Amino acid sequence: MPPLPVATPFSTVIRTASQDLHTEVNNTSFMSDMLGGRLGVEAYARYTEQLWFVYRALEDGAAALAGDPVAGPFLFPELSRVPSLERDLAHLRGPGWQQRATAVPATAAYAARIAEVAETWPAGYVAHHYTRYLGDLSGGQVVRDTAQKTWGFDHKGDGVRFYVFDGIPNPAAFKRSYRALLDALPLDAPEQARVIAESRRAFTFNGALLADLATA
Repeated sequence: MPPLPVATPFSTVIRTASQDLHTEVNNTSFMSDMLGGRLGVEAYARYTEQLWFVYRALEDGAAALAGDPVAGPFLFPELSRVPSLERDLAHLRGPGWQQRATAVPATAAYAARIAEVAETWPAGYVAHHYTRYLGDLSGGQVVRDTAQKTWGFDHKGDGVRFYVFDGIPNPAAFKRSYRALLDALPLDAPEQARVIAESRRAFTFNGALLADLATA
């Protein structure tokens, strides 16, 4: 009797299903110009400001999901980014920055969608959580290196604290554990397909956010 086929882990399926959009977002004109050092620090500050709105939605939504059997296991305190973003923005924008902060239209739509799924669909919230936080632990470090070299921020200091995960000494091991949680999600095939579609939607929101910044 031939061996039964081994199912592809869900973490692999969701990663490969969104790889095209991931590449597309990384190659947007705004991101390419920022990573290429062709934009000033004001563009970086504006980008950081948009992330503040996104992560407030993610972390405000987490408060009601702590005990949820689907989303709860993903809510690691060491991933929290809002305090770091606020320190970065105080450095980049100065006193009173919160009163002056504005979300571009794509950011507002993105944050609203995160808030919606946090209230109504925990697995959909996981799709957004995965898309953002695992990206921060991976490609986000490229942004940090560029910011340090281009605008002279101190290593792990104000201005780039968003990209510093002091509570995660071994990012590779953490990402393996996170992917194991994705693989263990109690989702049937139709629900997996919905989560994959939501992850792709998250990448689309990120691309739209960057497009808005490019024309702001």
